Amino acid sequence: MAIQHATDSTFKKMMQTEGVTVVNFWASWCGPCKIFAPILEEFEKETSGSVNVVKVNVDENPVTSAQFQIMSIPTTLIFRDGKLVYQESGILPKQILKQLTA
Repeated sequence: MAIQHATDSTFKKMMQTEGVTVVNFWASWCGPCKIFAPILEEFEKETSGSVNVVKVNVDENPVTSAQFQIMSIPTTLIFRDGKLVYQESGILPKQILKQLTA
């Protein structure tokens, strides 16, 4: 499954899935987000089918960003069976993403 893009209107439904979902809050003008994007894409390819990867543009989706108090980007959230279990700002190495989603 490819990386999906959530909006304020689709986010809640997208999180109501079984299994692990990694959510990346980002913006097009964010330098660190541009560095993190290929790491996230490679992670998605290596875990395709076992981990859902969702991106949320903070500029286009202010309600969802405010709901999770996103103050800096990139910020990564990890959900297990629809429940938030992890949240961290900054660029996460692929190996850390794998450990957090194992």
